[in-house]
Amino acid sequence: MGKSLASIDSRAELQPQLAAGENEKSGFISLVSRYLSGEAEHVEWSKIQTPTDEVVVPYESLAAPPDDLEATKKILDKLAVLKLNGGLGTTMGCTGPKSVIEVRNGFTFLDLIVIQIESLNKKYGCNVPLLLMNSFNTHDDTLKIVEKYTNSNIEIHTFNQSQYPRLVIDDFLPLPSKGETGRDGWYPPGHGDVFPSLVNSGKLEFLLSQGKEYVFIANSDNLGAIVDIKILNHLINNENEYCMEVTPKTLADVKGGTLISYEGRVQLLEIAQVPDEHVNEFKSIEKFKIFNTNNLWVNLKAIKRLVEADALKMEIIPNPKEVDGIKVLQLETAAGAAIRFFDNAIGVNVPRSRFLPVKATSDLLLVQSDLYTLVDGFVVRNKARENPANPSIELGPEFKKVANFLARFKSIPSIVELDSLKVSGDVWFGTGVVLKGKVIITAVPGEKLEVPDDAVIENKLSRVLYVIEGNEPLGIILDHI
Repeated sequence: MGKSLASIDSRAELQPQLAAGENEKSGFISLVSRYLSGEAEHVEWSKIQTPTDEVVVPYESLAAPPDDLEATKKILDKLAVLKLNGGLGTTMGCTGPKSVIEVRNGFTFLDLIVIQIESLNKKYGCNVPLLLMNSFNTHDDTLKIVEKYTNSNIEIHTFNQSQYPRLVIDDFLPLPSKGETGRDGWYPPGHGDVFPSLVNSGKLEFLLSQGKEYVFIANSDNLGAIVDIKILNHLINNENEYCMEVTPKTLADVKGGTLISYEGRVQLLEIAQVPDEHVNEFKSIEKFKIFNTNNLWVNLKAIKRLVEADALKMEIIPNPKEVDGIKVLQLETAAGAAIRFFDNAIGVNVPRSRFLPVKATSDLLLVQSDLYTLVDGFVVRNKARENPANPSIELGPEFKKVANFLARFKSIPSIVELDSLKVSGDVWFGTGVVLKGKVIITAVPGEKLEVPDDAVIENKLSRVLYVIEGNEPLGIILDHI
């Protein structure tokens, strides 16, 4: 690429700002060096094999954990839970860490995580600690937030992932060296950084000193990512160093990474690695039937071994951005891509209930509705829902921000019998609304549409327009499918 790595390494103004000192600096230099060298793992399509049930184990085939409380306590005492907490809630119109967005009944993501682990520790008399990996964007706020859990029965530890300088695309120099000394000059380099950051922060050594053997890593916004004793028991008994939870792919998940067998090892295949002529094959749910949930179980001693040997060379994800009109590049890695470096690594094909991320207000509608209830911090699916798949929800830009989303619903509609919902325009929902089957609700451009209290919008209605003038409805137009 013709760029000079020496010029990056020599920037004196960079060095004091790399928070973890030499380890963090060398991690950044290594990442840039690998990128500039053009190093890439090319996947030969003909060598890809579908993993067997020994490699991607069906969840149903896992042995039941012991019934004995004391035996279960011993298993759980080997575990730590780590939530990836580096993301801000900006895409949903919130400031601060995404994990403090209210999900249901006034509880935030973080509240629910704490309640879940509290309940586990209380039931089994174990000591499962919670670790939060923050970014420099979420660190200060998170420290204040966790003070509210001081009296809980769980240990909460926080640490920061690495802070790397953004690179100016034109000359590949760090943005801070151009005078951008604020936060915009820096970025957290993806959740693949969890492994070196655990080591650099001293948290990994601390966990090992406490007798911990495994860490369960998951996104803080995945409400389905709860501790599963059955999976943990299997990993301990079979000495698996790494386990990725995968789940059956639907048409909504066609871009998600999948597990393959490749040259005798299990490997994550992402869409970015797929040759153009095979993209449609990758997206099909016929050949590649599973995708990565980013729920990961990893052996702590194996992390220590691989990080100290600098052996985790995950695929680099270039992420172009723009800061004040300057085109910059962020080099990132993903934790799932590390699977191929661990010994005896497996996938477990888990039920879809273990993948319930909240990335947008459309997801928030699902988890706040009667489709779910809350039990001891766990989001439990309503058994009255006969369809195993969740409804497809598509809300217009008027609902994008959480505050606007909440304002537009007097109460969240009943959606137990809903197949799909599409809402566009200036739409407002009354209380006690019931949605069933396939529903499209569209406001006339420039008009406010109010769905009245207790309205039942049933299947076979594709469009329901409540045209309002002043406070008086002019009429209802029903367009049947």
